[in-house]
Amino acid sequence: MSDIAALAGDALGLMTPILFAALGGLLSELSGMLNIALEGLIGVGAFGAAVAAIQSGSLAAGVVLGAATGAFVAWGFGAATLRLRANGFVTGLAVNLLASGITVSFSARLFQTKGVVKVAAGALPVLSPEAAGQASFLGRIFLGHDALAYASWVAVPLVWLLMARTPFGMRLRAAGSNPRALVTLGKRPERYKLVAIVLSGLACGLAGASLSLGLGAYVPNATAGRGWIALVAVYLGGRNPAGVLAACFVFALASSLANYAQGFLTVPADFILALPYLITLAALVLAAVLGKLKATR
Repeated sequence: MSDIAALAGDALGLMTPILFAALGGLLSELSGMLNIALEGLIGVGAFGAAVAAIQSGSLAAGVVLGAATGAFVAWGFGAATLRLRANGFVTGLAVNLLASGITVSFSARLFQTKGVVKVAAGALPVLSPEAAGQASFLGRIFLGHDALAYASWVAVPLVWLLMARTPFGMRLRAAGSNPRALVTLGKRPERYKLVAIVLSGLACGLAGASLSLGLGAYVPNATAGRGWIALVAVYLGGRNPAGVLAACFVFALASSLANYAQGFLTVPADFILALPYLITLAALVLAAVLGKLKATR
């Protein structure tokens, strides 16, 4: 039982960046904007958080600037797509490619290295680590995580309340499902779409901050496909926060299993490390097949 608790607890920690990014992707998706730039937005958020924490010596400043960096780049992506009428798919890919290159370039200029940069302020503190080790089964799962992990869990009901119980959320969803209704109210759907994109960038910035500050170092390309997994989670989760949470946990559990499996399986390590991505691909294919079967009934 202790191994199961450790596995699930590890999965909850690994889920943090995926969940933040998926919630951001959900907001943009509901507004009618497919945001495939999640991967790049996580990357710039991770770099921005590390730079702020290193320069200021404050982890809190790192979290704030990481979120702000993601939001700013997302604003540029949204403005290019909505105001300049650029193709959203091409623009999103450009953000992903630009993020991976520009962060390494800035790292070389600021820190004279293209490799790992250590954050002098350390890593985000884990809450109640002693209590986690002595707790019950559920305590070992839910205790011992950093503040951003708990914040990502709280964000799930907050996003649901925003989208389902506030006028802003209803108008944002109308921008994606019925933009003419907004026009009749004298509202511009493009504004709500842009706000949704910026919010998704902010969420991805927090995802990036959880990566770099959680490790206590900036690692180039640390996103490792998490943005793409988050995008898949939006659709597998049925485009609702609870479903997105469940999908993110499944993917994080696969990563946790891969980490544990390296210790006792004799298969090649590369195959084990690819397990989360294989599960993501299988889940996407299965969802597509089930969707077609449902449509033919």
